[in-house]
Amino acid sequence: MVRNMLALLVLIGLVIWGVYDSGKDSQVRGKEELTQEETKVSVGVKQGNLAPDFELKTLDGKNIKLSDLRGKRVVVNLWATWCPPCRAEMPDMQEFYETYKNKGIVVLGVNLTTKERQPESIAKFIEQFGLTFPILLDEQGHVADLYQSVAIPTSYIIDSKGIIHRKVVGPMNKEMMEDMLLSLD
Repeated sequence: MVRNMLALLVLIGLVIWGVYDSGKDSQVRGKEELTQEETKVSVGVKQGNLAPDFELKTLDGKNIKLSDLRGKRVVVNLWATWCPPCRAEMPDMQEFYETYKNKGIVVLGVNLTTKERQPESIAKFIEQFGLTFPILLDEQGHVADLYQSVAIPTSYIIDSKGIIHRKVVGPMNKEMMEDMLLSLD
């Protein structure tokens, strides 16, 4: 009886702590300190906003966190295997990545796994297109919701400080990516 009561009190304490803790830094998680510049910028998915942070796993189980890529320019590309425009842009996305991966540019392909008809086809898709940039799995749909993905592909162009410079709905080609990313800091 005493053991059950103690367990219940611990559980209630953890719930209260979780609710309290979740409100402390709900906009940007995982960054202990924000720079003075970052504290002046709102977190959101519009141009000029600090890109919302997320952490997802790759097919091989590696975790990648967007905020860990600060200092690099990033393309966050939301896609699915069954999407014809997504398929159309992948060769250009791969070519762009190969050309600029050693020049401070990262491409993150975020697969909208919850929207996949056959999630087992993701690995086959990656192999078919010879993709070598990180492919992240949005298995719970949190990033799709966070980034307000209505149509795919949707890409966000993010500068080295984590600021969104552009949202592109629809497929991109290598020249578009070069125009948008090479002028960023």
